[in-house]
Amino acid sequence: MIRDLATQRQVDAARPGNSTWLAANAGSGKTRVLTDRVARLLLDGVLPEHILCLTYTKAAATEMQNRLFKRLGGWAMLEDVDLRRELATLGVETDLSEPFLQGARTLFARAIETPGGLRIQTIHSFCSSILRRFPLEAQVSPQFKEMEDRSAQMLRAEILDRMSEGPKAHLVQAIAPFISGDDTEKLLSEVCRRRDGFAIALTPGDIFASYGLAADVTAQSLRAQVFLGSEMSFLPQIAAHLETSGVNDKKAAVILKMVTVADGPGLTLLKQACLTQKGTIRKNFPAKAVRVNAPELCEEFDQLIARVADSIEAERALASAQRDIALHRFAQDFLPKYEHEKTLRGWLDFDDLISRTRDLLSDPRVAAWVLYRLDGGIDHILVDEAQDTSPVQWQVIERLAQEFTSGEGARADVRRTIFVVGDKKQSIYSFQGADPSEFDRMRAEFDERLKTTDAPLVPMTLEHSFRSAEAILRLADNTFDGAIASGFTDDQKHIAFKDRMPGRVDLWPLIDKIKEDSDGAWFEPLDRIGSTHHTVILAKRIAYFIRTTIEAETPLPVEKGFSGDYEARPVHAGDFLILVRGRSRLFKEIIRACKQEGLPIAGSDRLKVMSELAVRDIIALLTYLSTPEDDLSLATALRSPLFGFSEQQLFDLAHRRGGKYLWESLRDRRDEFPEAMAILDDLRGQTDFLRPYDLIDRILTRHLGRRLLIGRLGPEAEDGVNALLGQALSYEQSDVPSLTGFLQWAQADNLEIKRAPDSAGETLRVMTVHGSKGLEAPIVILPDCAAPRRDLRDAILGDADGTMWKQTGDLQPERHRDAVEARQEKERQERDRLLYVGLTRAEKWLVVAASGDLGNGEDVWYKQVQRGMVASGPTEVDYDFGPYGSGAGLQIGDPDWSGLEMTRTSKPVLAETVLPELFTKPAPTPLPAIETRSPSDLGGAKALAGADGDTVEVAKARGTLLHSLLEHLAPLPPLERPDAGTELLEQHRKAAENSGLLPMLSQILAEALSVLSTPALSQFFDSRSLAEVPVTAEIPDIGRIHGVIDRLLISDKKIIAVDFKSNRTVPQNAAQTPEGLLRQMGAYAAALAQIFPNHEVELGLLWTANCHYMPLPHDLVTQALGRTTAS
Repeated sequence: MIRDLATQRQVDAARPGNSTWLAANAGSGKTRVLTDRVARLLLDGVLPEHILCLTYTKAAATEMQNRLFKRLGGWAMLEDVDLRRELATLGVETDLSEPFLQGARTLFARAIETPGGLRIQTIHSFCSSILRRFPLEAQVSPQFKEMEDRSAQMLRAEILDRMSEGPKAHLVQAIAPFISGDDTEKLLSEVCRRRDGFAIALTPGDIFASYGLAADVTAQSLRAQVFLGSEMSFLPQIAAHLETSGVNDKKAAVILKMVTVADGPGLTLLKQACLTQKGTIRKNFPAKAVRVNAPELCEEFDQLIARVADSIEAERALASAQRDIALHRFAQDFLPKYEHEKTLRGWLDFDDLISRTRDLLSDPRVAAWVLYRLDGGIDHILVDEAQDTSPVQWQVIERLAQEFTSGEGARADVRRTIFVVGDKKQSIYSFQGADPSEFDRMRAEFDERLKTTDAPLVPMTLEHSFRSAEAILRLADNTFDGAIASGFTDDQKHIAFKDRMPGRVDLWPLIDKIKEDSDGAWFEPLDRIGSTHHTVILAKRIAYFIRTTIEAETPLPVEKGFSGDYEARPVHAGDFLILVRGRSRLFKEIIRACKQEGLPIAGSDRLKVMSELAVRDIIALLTYLSTPEDDLSLATALRSPLFGFSEQQLFDLAHRRGGKYLWESLRDRRDEFPEAMAILDDLRGQTDFLRPYDLIDRILTRHLGRRLLIGRLGPEAEDGVNALLGQALSYEQSDVPSLTGFLQWAQADNLEIKRAPDSAGETLRVMTVHGSKGLEAPIVILPDCAAPRRDLRDAILGDADGTMWKQTGDLQPERHRDAVEARQEKERQERDRLLYVGLTRAEKWLVVAASGDLGNGEDVWYKQVQRGMVASGPTEVDYDFGPYGSGAGLQIGDPDWSGLEMTRTSKPVLAETVLPELFTKPAPTPLPAIETRSPSDLGGAKALAGADGDTVEVAKARGTLLHSLLEHLAPLPPLERPDAGTELLEQHRKAAENSGLLPMLSQILAEALSVLSTPALSQFFDSRSLAEVPVTAEIPDIGRIHGVIDRLLISDKKIIAVDFKSNRTVPQNAAQTPEGLLRQMGAYAAALAQIFPNHEVELGLLWTANCHYMPLPHDLVTQALGRTTAS
């Protein structure tokens, strides 16, 4: 088969017999090469379990596995001719016999049926599988769990709290002056991330030596090097001369006169007088006239100034060394505790997975055994995205591959290979440990090792881009011409595979920095920038450009099959991909501007769950349910789409409510807000019984919360809601479920989830360049090209002498400045690579823009692209952004695509679905609800006429409180009842005050205690009796009744039902019992007769006022119940 050069390179790289180190440009099809190589290995008879393919992300592993299964599954269904043609595209053109073809058709089944599946996984997943396979050798729990960031953060905080209160509190106190607020967690996180830097305990002498200081140096000894003894005698003399000089010298003279003692304050005054704020010697000081008049005195003074200047660097070094000593001592105690707690919980973080596997494969006691067991399972290692592999990860790969060339691993019957693919120009994950220099080092290492094997390492490159147009690739080459330090070499220039594909690059005019207008409206958020801000203008220009481009049906080149000829179709929103450096102000303004223009936008590519409005609304409601007294949370929930209260409704509800809580005010006005009260009553009734997940689901499903939130906030709200549900499940798996615990757990960390950006469809996407790795789009806009942030965020740095705690600003000694400079240079190189990744996401059209300050540095994206444009032979173009301004920019490529034949792809028309009759006919009339009556509401008087003297409301509240006391105090020992009763009444104090019971509380408690202490009534309160027994029954001529019997005693043949009555006046006998009470007991008698047909039923009233139990004759209550029917 005749192939083009680009395809032949891919075929050669996929040959399974060679060990290959492949350097692949962006868009060169490395995923296809990886997939092809695995397929070729399987065709050569390699068992699926003998192949290990390590990818950088789970998405990449899934994509590769899907591609492979699709290919193998397709082979299983092809005829011989078509299958031979497919295999030829892989480079398999010989020995295509019938048995070989039949074997190819079975590969899909073999791959599917492989125990554990094909090993195409991330290195973290692979290391996890090794540790689970060899837990004893690795000294980990066989059921270990992989820690989430939240769990790690909470564990670190817990350990710090213990240390602060324990015998090692002085270690925390030593670092406390240098940290505050969020700095604490950041420092703890970095200490754990850089744990290897604290593996060896350094002495104070070691740390002093790393700064070039003697072990016994102190602040006093440093001052002794400045003050040699004669300074106090000549300083007044030089001050006198300075007083006759210029203004600055006179100011210095005033300060020098204040130096009277050779101590710390004296040295500080000398610095103020003689040095600049940066610590350098002031120019022309003393003035020339003073030097002429007192040359010897000035010479001695110059020597003092030099010693003062030198002392600053020494003081900085001393202060930094003392900070480092405090940090190292703290880390030496903190890290073992952290590791111990993780071990007790059976937790491993992502760094542990790698480091524990590395240690396992390096341990001479068990490494040979583990490698021997693995050696029988791994014959071919494939590594994807090698440029982002960290040094520790390389150590794992190196130890796996060492058996390829030594010992039992160098088997004569198996040809074993390693395949590595990567691109140093795309190494952008240094914050995850990636080091592009390791890419070259490991290539040399494997080249040396494999020289003596039958599969020596073959270096190859893939220069052709199957993605981008020639104009875009030309810009990339010219932009990074000579940037060798960043990974761009002359031997890796780009070649456009689709050399006839039209393409263009636009460099929009820079929007100059505009000072922000501080006089905004009073109701606007303080962090909201004005409409004239340069960031807002750029965002509006982008949105305007996208909208007008779509409305004008601008043609976009589309290849006709694989012919190399092009036609065009109208641009749509899904063609646009907007890439920024970070989720900054510009990121948010672009999303806002696109929404204002009515553009379909996928929203942010990452989601901070607890920052989402929908999630915050749900959390507010949950917080109220956990703490009903939280007025703010309830108000927030009421104003949310969940309840839809207006600002005026909430104000009317909250204003002038006296001392009541907001929920009490809402409860008092329940008739005005019946729907809200129904929801709150239901949720409050379920809060103590449902797990957090079930409670959230009840809000979203039963009470239509999901529909309401999405209806108000848009479809993007669903991602946050689903993430919250997922977090509830995660919490319930790791903790004992409780609503309060979940709220604390969830809000301890603002979890960030990743949306699926590649499934945007016809919506435009906005994301970071980091998030776009592996993606592409016809039109890419890079608007975030102004001066970058150059501040170093790392708190801990390292150099050849060890780990150091970075000082701030002017306090940094030379060692810190060198480390910061080295780190900043690495970040500059990574910014170059990040720009390269952004540029090469574009297929046909690239737009570069910037707003604000470009700064003085040359490593500014806008300047770099501008230089690349100039080198590419641009055309100057006037850009019109309508109401948002205009200006001149640069353009390269083929901007006019109007000559291409326009095709319009209509959306498929879905066939009309005929619904079954079930879905179209009216719903049947629902059965009327069965009215349920309470036995206490069957009519008749409840008390003797004119007896009690209490209002109905007071009598009811008094009875309810007395019932509660009898219910809760009865199970307690008699001696504990008074205190428990007092505590219970205290909980009801506010309600008692509102109902007028406050003066009666002591009398109510005494009455309850008297009942419980009466011997004749003890049978009603012992363990054999049932309290608060609900009963439901259908009674002829009355209907369904439902009530609660205060006490029920059940024996083999008899039922005793007792109801407590708190009437102040007690009838003399059963016949005088009020009619309403007789009817109530009659209903209980009828219900119990149905439930216990073979038992004798006795009914009675327990009068609490005189502690008397009054049995009621059965005929008496039955006749009273009959009068209910008659009435």
